[in-house]
Formats: sequence, structure tokens, C-alpha cells
Amino acid sequence: MDALGDLVGGFGTALSLENLLFAAVGVTLGTLVGVLPGIGPAVTVALLLPLTYNFDATGAFIMFAGIYYGGMYGGSTTSILLNTPGESASVVTTLEGFEMAKRGRGGAALATAAIGSFVAGTISTLAITFLAPVVAAFARSFQSADYVGLMVLAFVSITALIGRSLLRGMISLFLGLFVGLIGIDNLTGQQRFTFGVPQLLNGLDVVVVAVGLFAVGEALYVASRLRHAKEEIIPVEGSLLMNRDEFRRSWKPWLRGSALGFPIGALPAGGAEIPTFLSYGLEKRLHPKAPWGKGAIEGVAGPEAANNAAFSGVLVPLLTLGIPTSATAAILLVAFQIYNLQPGPLLFENSPELVWALIASLYIGNVMLLLLNLPLIRVWVKILAIPRALLYSAILVFATLGVYSLANSLIDVLIMYLIGVVGFFMRRYDFPVGPMILGVILGPLLEAHFRRALQISQGDLTVFLTRPISAILLLVAVAVLIVPHVPRLLGRGRRVVIGTGSED
Repeated sequence: MDALGDLVGGFGTALSLENLLFAAVGVTLGTLVGVLPGIGPAVTVALLLPLTYNFDATGAFIMFAGIYYGGMYGGSTTSILLNTPGESASVVTTLEGFEMAKRGRGGAALATAAIGSFVAGTISTLAITFLAPVVAAFARSFQSADYVGLMVLAFVSITALIGRSLLRGMISLFLGLFVGLIGIDNLTGQQRFTFGVPQLLNGLDVVVVAVGLFAVGEALYVASRLRHAKEEIIPVEGSLLMNRDEFRRSWKPWLRGSALGFPIGALPAGGAEIPTFLSYGLEKRLHPKAPWGKGAIEGVAGPEAANNAAFSGVLVPLLTLGIPTSATAAILLVAFQIYNLQPGPLLFENSPELVWALIASLYIGNVMLLLLNLPLIRVWVKILAIPRALLYSAILVFATLGVYSLANSLIDVLIMYLIGVVGFFMRRYDFPVGPMILGVILGPLLEAHFRRALQISQGDLTVFLTRPISAILLLVAVAVLIVPHVPRLLGRGRRVVIGTGSED
């Protein structure tokens, strides 16, 4: 009952005229950037971080939450009509959604994606309401050794599960950890990797790194491909609503996708990619007679619901443990730090008004998005015609002005563009960006907890194995690294045995 009372108080804050305006701006802007291919909520929030320094914290996070949710809604538009997923979690939607659009059922595909996202968002937000306080209460028993295990699990899971190469993921992670070490060592006072530049004594501003890596890197990458990329936009023809048969085939996948997406997204080793593929595979198994590969609506309804529910689940470890499990969650963690807030078990005690207003705004934003998306589908489609050169030039201008406004420093702008070039080459050679930004943000926190654990244990490294929570988390991290490679190793061993037998 405490959660319901706190939620009512959160609605009282979120329903103020000012915060409703923030929510409306957020969901509209989020849908806009979700529709535009290549610009996700992480880029948008990173761009807005320098501009929101003087905002009220509650209003800023309500707007960021709207952008986060809106980006998920809008991402289905490019997947269905352009065959270009705006986020990695939207890849599965292209398989059936684009085929539906080519058959003249693009409106129905967009409708099932929007309604499925609303259903999943509502269910997952209800789960956040009652689950987050429980997880936060449990996390109060965490000690430094446990936080080390948790952050190692987050590093390993993001590195191993995002991207197609474990080696590239590791390189990205260690590059982020290196950037996080730049500055003065808080324990010894020694300079680390400052190279004699006074502006680096306080380390690299995480906002500068985030804007450079996401906004500038993405803009440079898209600019390099403007002459090569050919886009075919399928027009939305006919009705924008599902017929009775399509609705009948969609509502169960919405529920199953929600049930898959939220718990996996809420895990420190979760994310949105895995549940979308699981949902697609499950629907394919449950409906073998559906026209798979030719526009099966079940293949849009289930994965889109799983996608939205998983993104909502990501907020659980972020708010209760301070651990981001996606790129956008990492940028939101930066936003918390800007306002001198540390997500984790004490956030619900120290800033309950903000937390519950944020959770209440998820309900409000979800309704706003449904009312905004279904009637305006044709308007969002027209936005796809914006010239890419104009769009990304504007992103570079906003990024430059925003970073310069942080401290009126040209050094910050130069660092932003240098990191942007690094981000460009990472995109060019298929290095995942998520592990790097996670290393930058959590690296200093990992170092602090690691040192604190060793101080408490008087230098005994076994403290990470004798603490039950830490030991379990480290074992799970090892499993995340090893388990994906077990089938391949077993197959290789089986081939060797068969080969040896044939020689005998």
C-alpha cells in the first residue's frame, strides 16, 4: 500500500501544468527522433544534457523519460516503412513489418506496434511501481564488494551481449575505462593520463564524452554514407487501423511479449535485443501456419511489445542499483549525476518526490504517446523526407553550442570532436559504443568500491568470493562470458571425435 500512496503523490507532482508540458515535449521529441533513422533516444538525451542544467530536476527527468518512451514508439516506423531499424532492438520488427508494408498493410503494422507498445508500457510500468521499491530495499544490504560484483556483471553482460564480436566489445570497454581514469587520483592526488593539460586535471566531463560519442560520431558516420545509402520509403496506404482478424492475432503476442521483455530487461545482464528475438521465435513456434517472412502480424506485435517492456525494465536496475544496462540508460545516469543525484537504493529515501513523479510520468507519457501516434502516423512518415545533410548538420551545430555552453571552453569542444572521430571509427569498424560509455561512467565508481572493499578487508582479495552476493554475481558474469560459446565448443569437440573415429 505504501507504493500506491507514493504513486498517488507522484501523480500529484507529474500532473502539474509545467510537468505535463515537459512530458508532452518529451514524448513528441522522442517520437520525432525515433522516426528519423540513426537518431535514437541516447543521441537526443545526450544533446539535451547541456541545455537542461538550469531546469528543475523533476521536470528534466520527466522530459527525458518521455524522450526515452517516444523513441521506442517512433523506432517502429522506420523499421516497418524504411526497413531500417533505428535501434538494435528494432531489428526483428523489420522482418515482418516491412513485408506487411509492401503488401499495403503498413498502417496495420504501425497500429499493432503502437498499441502493443502501449500495452507493454502499461504492464511494465505497473511492475516498476511495485518491484522497484522491493529491489531498492534489498540493495540496501549491498556492501562495496557486492557493488564490484554487480558492476563486473554489468560490464561483462553489455560487452558480451551487445555487438557481434567479444573482442571488439572488450576493446570498447577498456577504452572507456581508460577515459574514466583521466584526471587526479582521489586517493593519492597523483595526476593520471593528463599529458600536462590543465583542463584534464578534473577528468573528462561525461557529458562531453556522451555528446561526442553519440551525436558527433553518429553524424560523421551518416555523413560518410550519404552518397551510398539508398532508401525506399513504403507509403502508408489504406486504413491505419487493424481489422478484426489482425487484432485477434495481435493481443496474445502483446501479452506474451510483455511477459518476456520486462523481466529480461530488468536483469543487470538484460537488454532489449534478447527478448525481441525470443518473442519472435516463440510466436513462430506457436503460430506455424502464419505467413512468416511474408508479413505475419504476430512477428510485429510480439517483438514490439517485448522491446517496449524491456526498455521499461531497464529502469529497474538504473533506479534501484545505479547500474545502466543500455546506452540510453547510461546517458540517463549521467543526467542524474549532473543534478548531484546517485541512483541506487538510497534514491527512494533521499529523493522520493522525484522518483515517484518520474514513475507516474511513465503512465502519463504512455497515454500521450498512444493518442499522439495513431492519428499522426502519416505526419511522422512525411518527416522521413527531411534531407539527411540538413538534419545532421543541425545536430553538429547543437552539439557544439551545447558543449561550449557547459564551461565556455574551446578545449571541451575540441575534446568532443576528438571523441566524435573515435566514435565514427567505432561505428565504421563495428565496435559497439555501449561498453565504452559504460566504462567511462562506471569505471571511477568501480575503482572506488574496489579500493573500499580492500581497505575494509585489509587487502584480502578473497573478500569478493566470501561475500555471498558478490560471489554469485561474479559467477553469473563468468557464465555470461562462457555459456554463449558452449554450443560451438561442443560442436567442435564432436567433430574431432567423429574425425578420430573415422580414422580408426
